[in-house]
Amino acid sequence: MQNSEQVKSYPKALLPIAIFLVLYLGLGITFEYVLHIPMGFYNIPIVAAFMVAILVACLQNRKVPFNDKLEIMAKAVGDRNIFLMILIFICAGMFAGILGRSSASSAAYFLLQFIPAQFSVVVLFVVAAFVSTAMGTSVGTIAVVAPIAVEVAIATGFGVPFCVASVVGGAMFGDNLSFISDTTIAACTTQGCEMKDKFRTNFLIALPAAIVAMVVIMLISLGTDAKVVNEGSYSLTQLIPYVLVLILAIAGLNVFVVLLVGIVVASFVMVLTGAVNFFGLVGNIGAGISGMYETIMVTILVSAMCGLIRAHGGFAALLDFIHRIFKGHRSGQLGVGLLVSAMDIATANNTVAIVMAAPIAKQMGDEYRISPRKVASLLDTFSCVMQGIIPYGAQMLVALSAIAAAKLDTAYSAFDVIPMMFYPFFLLMSSIVFIIISPKKHRK
Repeated sequence: MQNSEQVKSYPKALLPIAIFLVLYLGLGITFEYVLHIPMGFYNIPIVAAFMVAILVACLQNRKVPFNDKLEIMAKAVGDRNIFLMILIFICAGMFAGILGRSSASSAAYFLLQFIPAQFSVVVLFVVAAFVSTAMGTSVGTIAVVAPIAVEVAIATGFGVPFCVASVVGGAMFGDNLSFISDTTIAACTTQGCEMKDKFRTNFLIALPAAIVAMVVIMLISLGTDAKVVNEGSYSLTQLIPYVLVLILAIAGLNVFVVLLVGIVVASFVMVLTGAVNFFGLVGNIGAGISGMYETIMVTILVSAMCGLIRAHGGFAALLDFIHRIFKGHRSGQLGVGLLVSAMDIATANNTVAIVMAAPIAKQMGDEYRISPRKVASLLDTFSCVMQGIIPYGAQMLVALSAIAAAKLDTAYSAFDVIPMMFYPFFLLMSSIVFIIISPKKHRK
């Protein structure tokens, strides 16, 4: 990855991001609220919006030949974190495709046999948090739990965005605290602090946000006329892949091992129980992967666009601006938060955002006497806030894929889910309060 500090600052290189936001958000708002087109945001092709933004990035900096720009984009797409995410998407799509909606429905009804309907959504939050903490990936957790959340919503009468958003929030909470998460490793490694020290600081910020989020979820649940689920058909055999995946995740196995074992077991279960024959199984696998195509394409296009913006000096300009504006111990902490937030908005990948912001954040920590564990924690929490609510982030795209796979009568966009994303919003508030009340200490 090219170091943004070695590139000359050029603010106009950020124009492609502005173009994308105008196209995607601007047209969505116009369609939805001005022209009153049903599901206005849902009708905006996000891939096309990113293609226009990439074209703008390619037209900038005429001194660089087009072939060189292609190479820059290719190297950005080939980044380890991007490739890792694409593999997770493919495995998650295969797992969901094999099991289909009937298995998710079985898991939902089985869950509701033991949990009163009014408590089902907060339980989804807790389950997602627990699995994500153990597995170290919010995306993998959402891929497994979100389909169950959709079926819980259908069975109980809670809103689909409400249930899915609770899963995303819980997954982000667990990922924020997990010792094996890429974000934790990146934040601690770049700042030179122990994971246990970062965890203690992070816990003080994240736990209050999670508690308040669960309280809000419970208040909404109790105020909703949810259906009492007396009975619902479910197959205990079809629950085996879900239970196995959860057990392996809680055991802390690598996300690929978890998903691959889940794929193999799910295939055997669905064929041996007669739910699908071999040819149908192959078709379901293909359909599951196809359901992830847009998510994968967005990931690739965002990476390519960010590669050009970084090479043209856009990120260097952003880093320099934040570094110049924020001075002092507390404002420096806020600067670190805004720095990584801006990087996450630009890259739609919290791990990449942390790695890119880390050198400047470390320098700010040295200058303003912010301890390494605080810097690492701020990098992780603020990137989590942005990653949880941006409509083109991997977490949101996977959640929307789970909703789309259910083939409901009503279509939902990211902007139906975002208002229900309580945890990231409360995490932002908790992080700001932490900055305000935290005592000034010498950097160690």
